[in-house]
Amino acid sequence: MPSPGKKAFPLRLDPALHAAIERLAAQELRSVNAEIEFLLRDSLKKRGVKLDDVAKPAGPPADDAK
Repeated sequence: MPSPGKKAFPLRLDPALHAAIERLAAQELRSVNAEIEFLLRDSLKKRGVKLDDVAKPAGPPADDAK
């Protein structure tokens, strides 16, 4: 069962990739899910993407013709 406020979705991974993440998660004392979330957040941070930017859905363009 997903934590409240978290989006659940199926994810298919190459078995070798999953095994590597599983080993890393064990070293960091995290679950595989928490490790994937950590890696994704770290990757976004390194690319300069803020979570606030991602959380805001893109709305329709403003109607300037009014």
